[in-house]
Amino acid sequence: MKAGHWFNTALMRNCMNLARLCSVLHQRASPLSAWVLALTFKAMGVAMAAQTPWVDPGAAQPCNKPLYLTFDTGHMGVAPLIAQVLEQHQVRVTFFVADEPAQTGGSSLGPAWASWWRARAQAGHQFASHTLDHVYWQADLPQSGGFRVKPSAGAHAGEVLRYSAQTYCQAVEAAANRIEELTQQPALSLFRAPGGKTSPQLLASARECGFDHVGWSDAGFLGDELPSQAYPNAQLLKKALAQIKSGDILMAHLGIWSRKDPWAPAVLEPLLEGLHERGFCFRTLDQQPQYHAWIAQHRRTLGQPKPAESRSTGG
Repeated sequence: MKAGHWFNTALMRNCMNLARLCSVLHQRASPLSAWVLALTFKAMGVAMAAQTPWVDPGAAQPCNKPLYLTFDTGHMGVAPLIAQVLEQHQVRVTFFVADEPAQTGGSSLGPAWASWWRARAQAGHQFASHTLDHVYWQADLPQSGGFRVKPSAGAHAGEVLRYSAQTYCQAVEAAANRIEELTQQPALSLFRAPGGKTSPQLLASARECGFDHVGWSDAGFLGDELPSQAYPNAQLLKKALAQIKSGDILMAHLGIWSRKDPWAPAVLEPLLEGLHERGFCFRTLDQQPQYHAWIAQHRRTLGQPKPAESRSTGG
């Protein structure tokens, strides 16, 4: 039984119980008082349903073929459609967030999107860092222990910069802090380097400041950032359904500027349907065995001290 069906059944059962109680009261009281009580119980039931947070009924059930769907931020143009599909299929995901330019103006973590992120938190999704300015690693600087990087967003977008290990940590921390401010939910102590570009030195530096790196499985590269002409949606869907296996971490975006034929929801919805039919279930990364212990040991709390403002120099 799908989670949405389970929730609707439980709600219907509660409504039926309220109706039975009203029927008893109607037999023992005047018609007017029974009518008033019936309206009262109806209002109470509606209010309780509206105020009760969503609880995943499948979380406590066995999940023998788990998948971990993740989304990186992008231009946000398809974000509302993605949220609608995820809610319809009761799939909870992990979002890796950066403050990137949005298709409608502003940025992905700006005020215009604040309510959207709050709604995702209330729906049971998890969040992690993608570096605030979407900072691409380019090379290690062995003598200083730092890195040559190139942000694709923010005040230094497109510039080649030199980051110390501390500055890179601040870039990771800043995105986690921003999403916590927007959602009032602690971020996971995980990050994903833009483009998946890392080095052992970079990963070690991030772990020292409390963040473990998350890439994606080979089959989990869903291809939404590839050219539409060479990789049409039908081809991407067929490949994903054929190759994805249990335990895979899947990766897509909330909008890619260069893709002319949007991947979502054209591929996302049939992909979720097909994977469900094959017996797969979806979990957020805090339940992934490789990261579960790390997250437990490096659990974040709201209101923890913010890092000093990042400083960088041109490279």
